[in-house]
Amino acid sequence: MMERFDYQSAGLISGLEVHQQLLTGHKLFCRCPAGLYTITHDGEMLRHMRPTLSELGVYDGTALMEFKTKKEIIYLLNHKNVCTYEMDDTPPFPVNQEAIDIAMELCLTMNMDIIDEVHIARKQYLDGSIPTGFQRTAIVGVNGWLPFGDRKISITHVSVEEDSCREVSDKGHTIVWRTDRLGMPLTETVTGPDLRTPVEVRDAIMLCGLVARNTGRVRTGIGASRQDINVSVQGGSRVEIKGVPRAGYAVKLVHNEAIRQSNLLKLRNELRARGFREPREIRIHAQDVSDIFGQVDLGSLRRALAAGGRVFAVKTEGLAGLANWPTQPDTRFLDELSGRIRVIACLDDPPIVLSSDAMPEFPYRHKVVDRVRKRIRQGENDDFFIIFGPEADCRTAAEEIRNRFGDAVEGVPRETRQALFGGYTTFERILPGPDRMYPDTDSPPTRITKERVASVRARLRPAPWERISRYLSWRVPEETAHYLLRRSGAEIVDTVVERTGVDGLVAAIEIGQRAKAMSRKGIPVNKLDTEAWVGIFDLLTGGFIGRESVGKVATEKAKHPGLTAEEAAIAAGVAVMPKGEWMAQLSNLSMDDYWGTAGDGEDKRLRFLAGKAMARLGGQAPAKEVINYLRERFGREVKQ
Repeated sequence: MMERFDYQSAGLISGLEVHQQLLTGHKLFCRCPAGLYTITHDGEMLRHMRPTLSELGVYDGTALMEFKTKKEIIYLLNHKNVCTYEMDDTPPFPVNQEAIDIAMELCLTMNMDIIDEVHIARKQYLDGSIPTGFQRTAIVGVNGWLPFGDRKISITHVSVEEDSCREVSDKGHTIVWRTDRLGMPLTETVTGPDLRTPVEVRDAIMLCGLVARNTGRVRTGIGASRQDINVSVQGGSRVEIKGVPRAGYAVKLVHNEAIRQSNLLKLRNELRARGFREPREIRIHAQDVSDIFGQVDLGSLRRALAAGGRVFAVKTEGLAGLANWPTQPDTRFLDELSGRIRVIACLDDPPIVLSSDAMPEFPYRHKVVDRVRKRIRQGENDDFFIIFGPEADCRTAAEEIRNRFGDAVEGVPRETRQALFGGYTTFERILPGPDRMYPDTDSPPTRITKERVASVRARLRPAPWERISRYLSWRVPEETAHYLLRRSGAEIVDTVVERTGVDGLVAAIEIGQRAKAMSRKGIPVNKLDTEAWVGIFDLLTGGFIGRESVGKVATEKAKHPGLTAEEAAIAAGVAVMPKGEWMAQLSNLSMDDYWGTAGDGEDKRLRFLAGKAMARLGGQAPAKEVINYLRERFGREVKQ
């Protein structure tokens, strides 16, 4: 359960960066197949990353942070889906023009201005997720908007870019990546900071997803769409929550981040009340206390010492008690320190860091703590932390404790945080700045002509909000309307209605609700394409099957794709009988076994009779005609 929080008073604002994989045959800058995932590899490649200067001669802060981790980066390669381009041994091929066209479709749907000339840029990533150390990216459209309730949300720009590797493992100074996803085309849709509550963030993610799926040219499934959520409160800083896989997760993540930032601002005020005004005023002293902990029965410390590591006590002057300062719900500032140390110092054996106020129980605990306090000469207002591992990493960790408290003096640090289960986040890296961007001199620009824009505009599908409005006017349940858009059923429904003349509500219910239920029963209804559904509804509107038989015909056709709709109807035994034949079968119906009450109305009695009739006919007669026949044939009996 989420604790109460006043988002308006806190000044919460949020925006999105929605990443969507595109449904293209090959990757963005080479001709390797896109979407071919593998779990095996033919070879491995080892790399180390180092930062480069931007065009203005400045190092990006995130790149410097990643360099401090001293990671060994291993790539798992499969010849079926990677080539020398991904490994940075070959210049890029010309950019995939199909990907640019799909990005233009998104831009035009979102009322954006298309860039006259698409220029490729490089965006530094030294976390190892891209072997080149940078991602190739290009802005395609700017200055758009989407309808959002009774207002609009702004879309600042849409970019087309290449996807990164999939992480296999990250332990200590070694990280392993699988390269099958690397280089696949995706779009990044960036909204303005227009969202004011966690629920609005969730709804905006779903809206952006509908726009993408409405094109019919994007990938679906786990990992095909990922959201980064930017969050800040008044007085705080922009924090990016990275890689949110589902819209529903956004509510708790944004809620908890708003609480975290509010608590960090209170911590800033507490530090200022203690006399800290600038980060440089934070003072620490790290001392080796391995001899004190040599016989302590704590598994993580014993493993570190057995591996040749050390145990250090880090004294923080004037910071007593702040390790327990609340941040996210049920977390504290000690978790902030732990996240930094895990990522930057590569110390990842839990609990990573111990505080004097939260030392676990072990024999002679009080004596050990007293010895540490005397060794580091702890003052009344001081605190200390215990870190353990290789000596060089421990010294890096001690410096990160100082840096994180220094950030706390200023309030909320600008950082990227990893989304965790339960709505919590942990530190991933310092938030990148503009210094990581520079032009890609290997890729020529792509000129976008007015004729090309007009061609893309001509094949645009109706916008998702237009479709939803139309479906609601057909009395289609809103949930079903959204389901059809998410599952690419809207295009099928529209085509079926246009080409067969079937009632829109009937088509939406059968293709949406009933097909969904069939799928849950294991019927491969997803194999039915637009032409298959058109054939089935042609039978319905032509009077060859009743509406009750649509699902049966669809089931036969899904199980036996080679059948025509007519053959599927025959196989299902639901072809409509001649009128005289089905009337003859109903001539001896009666109300004899009706167990109603004297007050039952005519409609209830008629429904009972209709149920018996349709069960007898097995859907081989039009339901509306059957009911009219029953009303005329058995009218007096029904009324009685």
